[in-house]
Amino acid sequence: MAASRADLMRDLHGECGPALWRYAMRLTGGDRGRAEDVVQETLLRAWRSSRVLEADRDARQAWLFTVARNLVIDDWRSSRTRLEVTTGEVPDHGGRDETDDALQTWLVAEALARLSADHRKVLVECYFLGRSVSDAAERLGIPAGTVKSRTHYALRALRLVLQEMGVVG
Repeated sequence: MAASRADLMRDLHGECGPALWRYAMRLTGGDRGRAEDVVQETLLRAWRSSRVLEADRDARQAWLFTVARNLVIDDWRSSRTRLEVTTGEVPDHGGRDETDDALQTWLVAEALARLSADHRKVLVECYFLGRSVSDAAERLGIPAGTVKSRTHYALRALRLVLQEMGVVG
């Protein structure tokens, strides 16, 4: 791990900068100026967050990609309110790509890892494995009412974790 914040930023830029640049170029439809602004603002936000600088590589990269994506979306939303957008002006990126899926997977895995074991187990059973409350209760060896309440509180805790990570507002 680097000794100073400047060293951490140099390391961050070296390991994530090229991928972040390509991602920003794709998000901005090849607009170099906007992509440079997105990368610069993303790295500035990372500089302000020591938690991000000290996180592991995958978590840092997931955070950077999420911030870049949110910056582009926010910019698009604010420009949309200033002038009317026609369908001919909206770029078509051909749907989702693997980058968005990988980013979402990293973010969810990181957020789930921060939950308590009980909360994580009930979310995995009910949401990721698609089990009913009664099936999850049977597999976990707890009453159905406990599954329901843990699910409720686990979702609240997950939202808080995602807010801390800067993923949701």
